[in-house]
Amino acid sequence: MLDGTHALVLALPRGGVPVAFEVARALHLELDVFPVRKLGMPGDEELAIGALASGNVRVLNQDLMTYLHVPEDLVDRITAREQEELRRQEALYRADRPAIEARGRTVVLIDDGLATGATMLAGARALKAMGAARIVVAVPVAARQTCDQFRKEGYEVVCVSTPSPFEAVGIWYEDFSQISDDQVRKYLEEASQVSVTHQAR
Repeated sequence: MLDGTHALVLALPRGGVPVAFEVARALHLELDVFPVRKLGMPGDEELAIGALASGNVRVLNQDLMTYLHVPEDLVDRITAREQEELRRQEALYRADRPAIEARGRTVVLIDDGLATGATMLAGARALKAMGAARIVVAVPVAARQTCDQFRKEGYEVVCVSTPSPFEAVGIWYEDFSQISDDQVRKYLEEASQVSVTHQAR
């Protein structure tokens, strides 16, 4: 059960924003973005060796780093680059709006799906460090073992489908084209107006 006065929806940009917009609208909750950047392996950027979230929280896949013999200084360089992009996203998407306070609140953290879960895990851990009272990880589709990992870490998980074999998030969408920064801003602006209207009633 979500308490509308204390719950909010946070989207991992950019893919999680359209999903989170519909959830926030259906539940009449505030919507904001929570930028998290994948730390991709040079030469294979889709292979996540970790992720970086707001609040300077970094989650690393130590097993993968050991297997691939990834040096720490390379990870630090990748982190520095992604930190700049994370700051850019926060400034760009919110415009003049301040970040919505998560401390003491229930947060529904949404993405378009979970494969390894590294990006979502960085976001969830960052929110815990920031004092969120309750964190609900919510996605339309995910690998079953990834959902189980989140539950083992103490997070609540809501997932519509856990197909097997999973393979990749994108194959479970009819349209998995990337949305633009402008589209993200439009979603947030519309959600902000809807939230104000609902609170005024």
